[in-house]
Amino acid sequence: MPSNSGQSIDTITEGGRVTQVGEGQDADESTPPVMTFGAPQTGEILAERYELVQHINNDSAGRLVWRGVDVVLRRPVAVVMRYPGGDSATEMLQAAVAASRVVHPNLAGVYDAIDEAERAYVVREWVDGRSLRDLVADGPLDTWRATAVGNAIASALAAVHATGMVHGNVHPGTVMISDDGRVVLADARTDGADSQETDVRAVGGVLYYALTGHWPHTEAPLRGATAGHGRAAIADAVRDANGVLAAPRQVRAGVPAYLDDLTMDLLDTNVAPPSSDVLAAELARLDVPAEDDYLDNSGPLRFAAEPGEEPSPLAAAGGRKVALGIAGLLAVALIGLLIGISTLGDNDDDPQTDPVAAPSTSAPVSEEPPTPKIRNLKISNARIIDPDSRNRSEVRDAEKVFDGDRDEGWSTETYPRSNFGGLKRGMGVWIDLGGEHTVKSVQVNLSTPGASAELLTGTIDGPSDKAGDEQVLTAYLKSRIGQPFEEHDGTTMTFNGFDADQKYRYLLFWITELPSNGNGFKVGVQEITVQGS
Repeated sequence: MPSNSGQSIDTITEGGRVTQVGEGQDADESTPPVMTFGAPQTGEILAERYELVQHINNDSAGRLVWRGVDVVLRRPVAVVMRYPGGDSATEMLQAAVAASRVVHPNLAGVYDAIDEAERAYVVREWVDGRSLRDLVADGPLDTWRATAVGNAIASALAAVHATGMVHGNVHPGTVMISDDGRVVLADARTDGADSQETDVRAVGGVLYYALTGHWPHTEAPLRGATAGHGRAAIADAVRDANGVLAAPRQVRAGVPAYLDDLTMDLLDTNVAPPSSDVLAAELARLDVPAEDDYLDNSGPLRFAAEPGEEPSPLAAAGGRKVALGIAGLLAVALIGLLIGISTLGDNDDDPQTDPVAAPSTSAPVSEEPPTPKIRNLKISNARIIDPDSRNRSEVRDAEKVFDGDRDEGWSTETYPRSNFGGLKRGMGVWIDLGGEHTVKSVQVNLSTPGASAELLTGTIDGPSDKAGDEQVLTAYLKSRIGQPFEEHDGTTMTFNGFDADQKYRYLLFWITELPSNGNGFKVGVQEITVQGS
């Protein structure tokens, strides 16, 4: 399965790479084997489909982790097995089923979940790379790479939370960095011990760990692991005599003040955390590669001063004082404006030659416009693209894909085979944003899991007929957003491979394979949501 595009970090998996699957913590070296009798063997084929290739490790939750191969689709998979099955494996299987409903490039895809009574196993996407835990063991990440990791995880959680679910297991052992730099979150839990808020606060823990190499949650160093013992060991955060957590800037020089305050706010239970989508948008704004030896984001908040330059007042104030800093700057600007008006009204001389009046107009209040906020963009129009239609019976109800009601939408007719019965190359939903926008992501909610689709873009708006649909499809196939989604088990697709320097108006959600609905093959598009500015 081709990897989906999503937030990633560049070339940080070099040196001592270890292939893992990121399903939580390794068991302590002294932990006895999970079982001996009837243990799986290399070459064994599960469910007549998944061949076991290599035993990777036993994790601290009592699961055996294997690398395998799907012999039908000929792709590598991770097989996470638990003995026994039945009630003992209920939480693992329920978590897998829940995770399979959400498809996102920064979430590990779940392919199968099987209970054989004496054992149960989950089959999911194989990720070649290293866990964040092992990566940071070689040294903390630089600022912008740590921000990119946080951005990716927050984006993945936003997709999970949009469905009303919780991940419940965000920590350095479940965050994977693939060889191509993709950031992947794995191993969701559904034991009811966590909430969306604890997911968001865990992003603060991941940021803290990436920046410092220390884990700030001593009450649960890593779920199921004991800090300081065996291979699961991870360094606890630095604290003062009263147990107060040291900020990243106190542990490591060069951490930007705003990122430092954001991280500490996420960890502070007295500060209400933002929602995961708001956090993702904020981290996306800050996810800018460093140039030279300092990091300066593109918005009004400067991360750090250039060598020899004083930091801006807003950056020095820090994240917790941003509102106060803005109010202070506005007050100064207002006073300056009033002084300027008063001077102009009381003096008939040319202000250009007045030594007192000149300074009041010499410096602008702000040199850069504020960064636009990420929001839901309004879809002004939609229509169905059906270039291979024999009639136009399926092009109605396109307006229902953006009416805000997920209970109704547009759907295809029922076909005898998944490839539209061999009658069509596909069908799609074309949307018009009413003008050019910077787009961050597109989320599509489907009626049935198992469809295959991709997101396309273009600049033409053809007429609503077969010829016009063919014109649109031909032009838009030249511009894909990220990677196409292959077969999956989720009802939510999220596309976020947009170029930040490009403006978009027209998008095409193009469906290539239909899922089974029991009586044939059919899918409905319930709602399309576009985020951007």
